[in-house]
Amino acid sequence: MFNIKSIRADFPILQRQVNGKPLVYLDNAATSQKPQVVIDAIVDYYSNYNANIHRGVHALSQEATDKYEAARQKIQHHFSIAKAHEVIFTSGTTQGINLVANGFASLLKKGDEVLVSALEHHSNIVPWQMLCEKTGAKLLVIPMTEEGTLHMEAYSEMLSEKTKLVFVNHISNALGTINPIDEIIFKAHQVDAAVLVDGAQACSHVKPDLKELDVDFYVTSAHKMCGPTGVGILYGKEAWLKKLPPYQGGGEMIAEVTFEKTTYADLPHKFEAGTPNICGGIAFGTAIDYLNHIGFENISVHEQELLEYATEELSKILGLKIYGTGTEKTSVISFNLENIHPYDVGTILDKLGIAVRTGHHCAQPIMEYFKIPGTVRASFAFYNTKEEVDLLIAGVKKAKQMLS
Repeated sequence: MFNIKSIRADFPILQRQVNGKPLVYLDNAATSQKPQVVIDAIVDYYSNYNANIHRGVHALSQEATDKYEAARQKIQHHFSIAKAHEVIFTSGTTQGINLVANGFASLLKKGDEVLVSALEHHSNIVPWQMLCEKTGAKLLVIPMTEEGTLHMEAYSEMLSEKTKLVFVNHISNALGTINPIDEIIFKAHQVDAAVLVDGAQACSHVKPDLKELDVDFYVTSAHKMCGPTGVGILYGKEAWLKKLPPYQGGGEMIAEVTFEKTTYADLPHKFEAGTPNICGGIAFGTAIDYLNHIGFENISVHEQELLEYATEELSKILGLKIYGTGTEKTSVISFNLENIHPYDVGTILDKLGIAVRTGHHCAQPIMEYFKIPGTVRASFAFYNTKEEVDLLIAGVKKAKQMLS
């Protein structure tokens, strides 16, 4: 059974106050809160078996190695990945994208084309711009619509034998739009293009089956999934990971080093130079266990109820406009009050204990499309409640009254 009271009790931070008011945390698209079991996993590592992994024969090192690699296997099974060595631990989504972009610098040439969607976070734009500058490849943008969805007919027309790479987020962090990544991947593969999907905003809401999707690369971050910051994963098909050169040099990623020549380790260690975020990886596995215990079907139903309720109530406020109105979206609402700057709305909400995000959300091209400086973004998680939505609605109304 989905017991919201019991779930909220799992998160210590939800019990605190901000500015003398109970915390209403609606900034989950920026980072999720952490349940006690994840916090305990971090404390347990540093308290009981802190040691470097893979290279030690002593008991602590072996215990830490076993738990770190067990976390890799949990991630493998969670995402339906064929082989554990196709899971590369990273510092997060951004590093995963940069790792792939760096690798393709040796595979692209002038005249090649790479496609990126208009809905992307800056982390899935800037690395590809840098790649094109290095290689002479051309960056093309899949356009968006007024509803905040991708123009799929235009995408189909853009694909050609020149297309080598396609980059798209699974879910837009700024608008909550769920992109049709299965169709995007299928069409890209018809012209032999590889596809990277940014799953940072998706993996707290859905459970992607990467084998079924047949995606070439998929990246995400633990901190969006009730896990710690500073750790994430890159999934890559084995054939692609073998083609790409190492991203960084150092310990762990080598097979043999001499001053004349170095040979590289097998996957996944080829891309995991240096001492990793060991406790972060282990705690990531704990967070995945926790989310699966709650159940992604339960999470989806609850979050959709919050999204529909909040959308309906916000839409009743005169002068309020919601951005991102596609039929397929997750529990994110970006909005503005007419003639009021989003920062001012966010500041008043904070005084009421309500945490939302304001600004361009690292998605400036989206804001330029709508000709706005930014939005107020309320993003809901499975531990939020309708009572908190009511507090948000009351807070927005108060902000409108004070600032109009």
